[in-house]
Amino acid sequence: MTSRREFLTGLIATGLVPQATWASAGSPAFLSAGKDAGGNFLLAGLTRSGEILFRHPLPARGHAAAAHPVRPEAVAFARRPGRFADVIDCRTGAAIARLHPPNGHHFYGHGTFSPDGSRLFTTENDYENARGVIGVWDAAKGYRRLTSFSSGGIGPHDMLLRRDVPGLVVANGGIETHPDSGRAKLNLPDMRPNLSYLSLGGTLQEQMELPQELHLNSIRHLAMRADGTVGFAMQWQGDVGELVPMVGLHRPGTPPRLMADDDPRVLKLRGYGGSIAFSPDGTQVGVTSPRGGVLQLMDTETGDLLQEHRMTDVCGLAPSANGFTASTGTGQVYEVAATGKRPLHRAGLAWDNHLIQIG
Repeated sequence: MTSRREFLTGLIATGLVPQATWASAGSPAFLSAGKDAGGNFLLAGLTRSGEILFRHPLPARGHAAAAHPVRPEAVAFARRPGRFADVIDCRTGAAIARLHPPNGHHFYGHGTFSPDGSRLFTTENDYENARGVIGVWDAAKGYRRLTSFSSGGIGPHDMLLRRDVPGLVVANGGIETHPDSGRAKLNLPDMRPNLSYLSLGGTLQEQMELPQELHLNSIRHLAMRADGTVGFAMQWQGDVGELVPMVGLHRPGTPPRLMADDDPRVLKLRGYGGSIAFSPDGTQVGVTSPRGGVLQLMDTETGDLLQEHRMTDVCGLAPSANGFTASTGTGQVYEVAATGKRPLHRAGLAWDNHLIQIG
């Protein structure tokens, strides 16, 4: 009779061992960085109702995360200008790797996997040369660094896979920074934020720039609709009291569409788009502002501002079955639907900027 060990050895030899999936880690719906009551930083996996499935310690404050498309692995990125990205086995809690950018670079807090999960892409600042870089790491072989290429601008922050064609879209915020100057913004008069559409090999395929009168509107965060429409949230570098749009939509080959650009309620965002997400059916786009303590929902067809919900220190946002899920710096997770908002779960910690959907 074949023993269990002999059976497993045979499976390994034939490459038929079942691969661990996100179901092995409890099927989390979201990832979020946070800080507990003791001041310790962490990455957590959350259920759809906001309860914590697992948590992993981080060496410093995290920002966003990337979920492997198949394996239960997450990459937690340091808040800029950070120099770590921790790769975590979310099934066992084991630390798989700690990534560090090359000398003269720092991470910008975001990254994404290739569709097959073989590569990890990271947004980086090559601060000695004042240029944005996308780092490429071999996720199939220990996350060793393979290469890098231009992000298409200065200050790349968020980055997503395209859904219309293979490739990446990068939010180049346009703001030059240098670690020696802390978080000081060194080039405001000459800012040129853009969306850059890149092939997975780094070829610049298309670029969208805002009109000159909006050159101080730093493009920071992204959402992707099923049809390939990109939603982008901005952060205004001019006077907070100026009425400027904080949300736009873009399809390659067309001009950007700016949402609720003449609605005075946009002033409640206080010039700061923290996170952005589409509703599951794509008819609404939501934007959060922790500075304003508000979530605003806009109609993707008309651009009108439809609803707004007050939430203290709200920033994380992701689609959910009934509309949106939002997280706050007070540890609260909300569901936001057509009927309004309702609290789901409150944790004894502070959620950081982003709620990353898995799958």
